[in-house]
Amino acid sequence: MSISTSLRWLLLPLLALPVANGSSAPQAAPAAPPATDAVPVPAPAAPAATPQAPATVWSGAAWPWQRASTLAQLGRRQDTLLSGVRNTTTFEFQVRRDRLAREAELDLSFTPSPSLLPTLSHLRVYLNDALMDVVPIGNDQLGRPVQAKVPLDARLIADFNQIRLEFVGHYTDICEEPTHSSLWVNLSSNSTLRLGGQPLAMQDDLANFPLPFFDPRDSARLELPVVFAGSPSVAQQRAAALMASYFGGMAGWWRQARFPVSFDRLPAQGHAVVMAVNGRFPSVIAKHAPVQGPVIELVSLPDDPQRKLLLVLGRNDEDLQTAVSAIAAGNALFRGTRVQVDEVKPLAPRKPYDAPNWVRTDRAVRFAELLDYPQQLRASGIAPQPIVLNLNLPPDLFIWRNQGIPLNLRYRYTPPFSSDESRLSVGINDQFISSFPLIRRSGKQGLEEIRLPVLTSDAGAGDGKLLIPALKIGDRNQLRFDFNFASVMGSAQRDHCQTVLPPNLQAAIEEDSSIDFSGFHHYMGLPDLAAFALSGFPFTRMADLSETVVMMPPRANEAQVGLLLNLVGGLGVQSGYPAYGLRVSDDWKQAARLDADVLMLGELPQELRGSDQLSLMIDNQRTTLRNGRVSSPQEAVIEARLGSAGADAAVNRVGVTADAPFAAIIGLQSPHHAQRSIVSLAASKEADYALLDDALSDIGKREAIAGSVSILRSSGIHSQFVGEHYYVGSLPWWLLLWYHLADHPVLLAVLATVVVLMVAFLLWRALRWVSQRRLEAAEH
Repeated sequence: MSISTSLRWLLLPLLALPVANGSSAPQAAPAAPPATDAVPVPAPAAPAATPQAPATVWSGAAWPWQRASTLAQLGRRQDTLLSGVRNTTTFEFQVRRDRLAREAELDLSFTPSPSLLPTLSHLRVYLNDALMDVVPIGNDQLGRPVQAKVPLDARLIADFNQIRLEFVGHYTDICEEPTHSSLWVNLSSNSTLRLGGQPLAMQDDLANFPLPFFDPRDSARLELPVVFAGSPSVAQQRAAALMASYFGGMAGWWRQARFPVSFDRLPAQGHAVVMAVNGRFPSVIAKHAPVQGPVIELVSLPDDPQRKLLLVLGRNDEDLQTAVSAIAAGNALFRGTRVQVDEVKPLAPRKPYDAPNWVRTDRAVRFAELLDYPQQLRASGIAPQPIVLNLNLPPDLFIWRNQGIPLNLRYRYTPPFSSDESRLSVGINDQFISSFPLIRRSGKQGLEEIRLPVLTSDAGAGDGKLLIPALKIGDRNQLRFDFNFASVMGSAQRDHCQTVLPPNLQAAIEEDSSIDFSGFHHYMGLPDLAAFALSGFPFTRMADLSETVVMMPPRANEAQVGLLLNLVGGLGVQSGYPAYGLRVSDDWKQAARLDADVLMLGELPQELRGSDQLSLMIDNQRTTLRNGRVSSPQEAVIEARLGSAGADAAVNRVGVTADAPFAAIIGLQSPHHAQRSIVSLAASKEADYALLDDALSDIGKREAIAGSVSILRSSGIHSQFVGEHYYVGSLPWWLLLWYHLADHPVLLAVLATVVVLMVAFLLWRALRWVSQRRLEAAEH
């Protein structure tokens, strides 16, 4: 061992010691109860762990903090197949800044090909490019599921980490081809990464905000409890909703966010946000002095210093809203344990469809604007992984009978040795669109603009635009580019063996490539609850929710306020922007006068109960006769109008009284503004609100919400469309006429005949007038 290496090992324990209390960096906490592990944002790397025995078998010790994540939870939802040419896979994991990993293990589950040579074939496991272990493939394991526990050196674990698996396979001892079909290992997505360690005590310093309440290194769903002294006022609900949309926008669609609400009590564990005004402080901060303006303060619980409270305080409701606006817009200025907000200037108003998480529809968008991480547009290897771009589009984008969406594509690649079948394939949402050859160029390979028409098989012809017909409007789309290089890796013939080393093939899609949605109108038929569930439409049409009003019940309870925060937080997830313009009201007459879309929680106002569009109503205030006795007010009375769409369809009215959990999501047109919508989340009891909460926070269940009414029960979600469509948006008159007559061919034929006859008649009159003028001129 060299002198430098010896010094490094001697100094490592000193470097790994926790920082002094005067610093804002994390400190190792001795055997304290674990803080919540479901809160995600960026921050510096955690200090290195104290050296320990490298890579020991998982002991199962009761570390204060433990986490087990399958590869599916880390992003590999399907099994991974490693082959002779695609023999490497990498997956990433992150560790929160306030956690210190002290022990780690990878529990591998894989199935090797039955044709492999035992012992010669094996798997290499790397952690952050350091070899951790070699897993040999034995004779009794061939073709069978195998479990292997690989200890990982926790000293190498930092904030961002990579585990790389490399498959070394052999099927014969002479003259083998790397592309042979018998060379494979199937890696199960149930393989599990286990981490154990201890929490780190962070200093009470708002310079670290939004830590510890949100850490982007945490892939778990964000759980951030909110505490009020009692039922909050409408203005306090709006302030909390703005804060929820801010955290929801940071959490992202794949992580999601929830905000449990409690009145005058702290959650059992984890960090929390306390919102209060002078004279109405919760008991946990009852001794706090009154504030003199909008204040944001970070404190630790006296009996558990690792648990933090974010105090958002004010003299009145206006101060509280100012403080939350400062959190969403200006927290980069925060420092110390307490800041007082002196001024918050309103931001410039947003424009329709400019949500950061949506693809722009007013201009062409460069691929550089769509990247989720660096190097996303690059691929390498003989069989490179596909290049994938995510596209999220507004649901009301009108592409009816359109030829497609233009995509200008530029790419570069390592030129093949000769002209062969190397190709670049383009697909959208697992549908093949087109492909074109990767030809050899003389000299240095340059940039090339690809011209891919959708209606012809000639990849070299066209007008320079690739047309994409398979986009799912209002949903997340995946644009996929596959570079397929044809290469002769080796040949095995009798008495002749020739092996060629694999070339270092590289390919990239240029960031200057662009996709253009600017030529499309916005027009859509509503109600469509799928658009609301998957993209928050029509509320997210304005990213700041400036055209949205939320109707809340008077004296809202914990379940109702919690649903409000989860809803608005979910809209922040969809748009990626805080809800600065959101309005909250408990007065229907006041809200009805506003030119805005309405999101309604609880009971419907009396004006809407008689609406012909209303397909379902839940009322817990009525009494009804059931089996000879009167039901209690807690037993919801449910009246539904069920049937198929259309004015002439048969309609059945059904009234039911029951005491089991039941909720519904109902979409209808505003009675006061033809271009505005109402989405009602109907529930009566706490269990009903739990059904709504669970359905809207589960991605799989949200996909089942559709039509004009979705009924939620413990057995699942039932959706259907009842009533008539109404339309929002605008189209040119000729396109509007053509679109609405397209489903009525007889009427369209009659109209076309009338138009032809009218044109013929007008032409006949014009020609007759011309001939009369000529005759009169000839007579004179």
